[in-house]
Amino acid sequence: MRVMHALIFAFLLVLPVAAAWAISDPAEMLKDPRQEARAEAIGRQLRCLVCQNESIEDSQADLARDLRQVVRQHVAAGEKDQQIIAWMVARYGNFVRLRPPFEPLTWVLWASPVLALVGGALVVAFAMRQKRPPPQPLSAAEKRKLGDLLKS
Repeated sequence: MRVMHALIFAFLLVLPVAAAWAISDPAEMLKDPRQEARAEAIGRQLRCLVCQNESIEDSQADLARDLRQVVRQHVAAGEKDQQIIAWMVARYGNFVRLRPPFEPLTWVLWASPVLALVGGALVVAFAMRQKRPPPQPLSAAEKRKLGDLLKS
């Protein structure tokens, strides 16, 4: 048990270092701190296409590293945030956004939590409404068998 706690503790110590390494590689960073802050803010809005549940700033995947470089190139070229995001969306689709826009193509995506809750409530309500017949009383033979089992 102590070994397990030690492993968990070691993992928790290493995790922030790994995350910081993913976004703070000096070779990737822009020299201007304001531009770097903008690039990181943009990168936090974009999904890693390999990991799919992390932003490109948090991911260590090679593709995420490449996308971080692309974002930084666009920032260094003086493009606006929306232009950079629009370029990424044009290339990879709305899936590249961690928060896709609310539009007809994404209505189901945005409504899915509510649909899941309503569907679950309907299943529970339907299951509770079904009336099950009461159990049949024990026959004389079953009562004798139960009595014998309880005696032993």
